[in-house]
Amino acid sequence: MILPVKSMPETWSAVGSTLVTFIFFWNMIQRYCPPEIRHYLEKCTARLSGFLNPNIQVSIHEYTGNHLRPHEAYSIVNAYLSLNSFNAKRLKAEMAKENDNKLMLSMDEYEETTDVFNGVQVTWTAGKVSTPPRNGGFSHYLEPERRFYKLKFHKCYKKMMTEEYLEHVIRKGREIQARNRQRKLYTNGHSSYWSHIVFEHPAKFATLAMAPEKKEEIVDDLLTFTKSKDYYARIGKAWKRGYLLYGPPGTGKSTMIAAMANLLDYDVYDLELTSVKDNTELRKLLTETTTKSIIVIEDIDCSLDLTGQRKKKEEKPAEEKPEKVEKKSSRKEKEESGSKVTLSGLLNFIDGLWSACAGERLIVFTTNYVDKLDPALTRRGRMDKHIELSYCKYEGFKVLAKNYLELDGHPLFQSIEELILEVEITPADVAENLMPKSAKEGPEQCLQNLICVLKETKNRKCREDKDAENNDDGETIEDAAAVIDTHAM
Repeated sequence: MILPVKSMPETWSAVGSTLVTFIFFWNMIQRYCPPEIRHYLEKCTARLSGFLNPNIQVSIHEYTGNHLRPHEAYSIVNAYLSLNSFNAKRLKAEMAKENDNKLMLSMDEYEETTDVFNGVQVTWTAGKVSTPPRNGGFSHYLEPERRFYKLKFHKCYKKMMTEEYLEHVIRKGREIQARNRQRKLYTNGHSSYWSHIVFEHPAKFATLAMAPEKKEEIVDDLLTFTKSKDYYARIGKAWKRGYLLYGPPGTGKSTMIAAMANLLDYDVYDLELTSVKDNTELRKLLTETTTKSIIVIEDIDCSLDLTGQRKKKEEKPAEEKPEKVEKKSSRKEKEESGSKVTLSGLLNFIDGLWSACAGERLIVFTTNYVDKLDPALTRRGRMDKHIELSYCKYEGFKVLAKNYLELDGHPLFQSIEELILEVEITPADVAENLMPKSAKEGPEQCLQNLICVLKETKNRKCREDKDAENNDDGETIEDAAAVIDTHAM
């Protein structure tokens, strides 16, 4: 008996009908089947799919722990694929390190590439998952998309892939990262996550206007910290160190931070506290920082209501209505500022349980008015090293003269040394006067400009001291006259 052969349209029609029937029944199961039975059927389907599919997939996500921290393996795989994805059709380009004419290519999202290891071909796929907005809104609570890579290979090569190939990827990826690493400057801006640009600040300790002994002390402290992982583990402390930089404006606090980053090859996280909604968001930002980084809060004395001394509450008379109005007004302003970060939350950020989430980090605060800070914020153990950056001294001037004028000595140096001991002038002001304003100004003219500014500053200070002395004498005479009048009465 010969069965009739179906034509191609009839075959495709039968396949389509079967698929539609399967989809219909699967939809009915999803809608009306009890959860227990549905879960069992899904497990069976997954097992059947795994039995029929000979491939194994390994996912490497950009974040770990429910989007708490960046996954180091993701960045390593990304570096590895930047040199092993040329058979992909869609690539994305980034500038290579210190070379504006060279682009570093890597695989774009939803793209696929292949790699060969010991004669075995594997497949890499790039993808991303959109995250829903927090609290259902569309403001700065939106989180970035979570990207991932998927590695696919035949199950018969599982041992070789998981033990040898992935180790090969990690080793090569780290080598590529070391060659192409660009240090980054991160900021939280007005969002709940970090954004970054390439960190290219040229500051070095050699160019800082400080006494050589003080610079050497700071450099030794920093280098000792980077080599002390085992020591910190032995004494039971998180591998971090706090630095408090304080002094008048223009004394080089921000430049000092850049010099630290360049010395240690660390990334910089510039944390804007006023943009942080609450302690929970502060903790989230902290956990997303990476190792080998400097977390900076500049002008901590101006950040929220964290700088005042904690005072005991005093009872106020009920009749002081204007003061109550003022309190309500200040409370309303604080609520409208949008930030509810507390001193307690900040202290936990510095040395609480969450402070050990990454390791090998510096936490740096800067302030112009160290006396305004709460002692709980600046005590040793939180801010381990206090560095005062004060007015420019003669040693600092010589460094600036070398930087700006390429001078190691000059006859005018003696006059400047005598004047700079008598006046208070910041390194920023000295540098401004040493910088040539036109092509006609030579080193000597720049030094003369600085001498003129130093003399003007000295004369102004003398006048102010004289006026203050005259005021004191006038007050003394008035007090004496008042005493005489009292006795005469």
